[in-house]
Amino acid sequence: MNEDLNRVVSLLKESNYTVAFTGAGISVESGIPPFRGADGLWSKYNPEILELSYFYHNPAKSWKVIKEIFYDFFGEAKPNKAHLALAELEKRKILKSIVTQNIDNLHFDAGSDEVYEFHGNSRMLICEENHRFEANRFDLNNLPPMCPKCGKLLKPDFIFFGEGIPELAYRKTFEAAQKAQVVLVIGSTGEVYPAANMPREAKANGATIIEINPEKTLFSNSITDVFLQGKASEIMDEILIRLN
Repeated sequence: MNEDLNRVVSLLKESNYTVAFTGAGISVESGIPPFRGADGLWSKYNPEILELSYFYHNPAKSWKVIKEIFYDFFGEAKPNKAHLALAELEKRKILKSIVTQNIDNLHFDAGSDEVYEFHGNSRMLICEENHRFEANRFDLNNLPPMCPKCGKLLKPDFIFFGEGIPELAYRKTFEAAQKAQVVLVIGSTGEVYPAANMPREAKANGATIIEINPEKTLFSNSITDVFLQGKASEIMDEILIRLN
């Protein structure tokens, strides 16, 4: 691990274009469980609440669960050392951008500026007419929230099952994949597409892939060049120390 950490520090110092690619695993240490797996959210809740057609036919039922998961529970989460370390790397001009699969706003809360939210985010609400509002301006005890401009139903501005990826985030993600010399993959298993294509495309364009995960993933034996096994917060903290 010591030798690998030194190699990672050298790679980051030499790279002119480093991008981070983050998945649910980076937020687990902030108390947010992943969606999939034995302890994932879908083992406790029915994923149909995030199916677009179900949501529009049953807005009150969907919103009751959405509020519980994404605003009551997720709303208490704070960025951990891994989120803060990425924000610090951006401030130091070592990191160009973050592509995240997460909708928990924690990169935003940590102070990162250049974040491409591949699946959207929960801090904004949107209606069918594309009017957007910050979620915190609404009293979510009165459900479902309605658009103050057009009166139509508001939904969280993240991707539901049956929706496409936001066009701008998609374009910027794959532009970053073409430019990247180094990609830091943190907390992603490589199972969710099309997001998982980003590190693969970067690798195909010659990027070096550094993976930080507690266990090996679909990336590990296919595209990863340096695998750092452990908690993202501890490893990212150590990388920052060595960069100093």
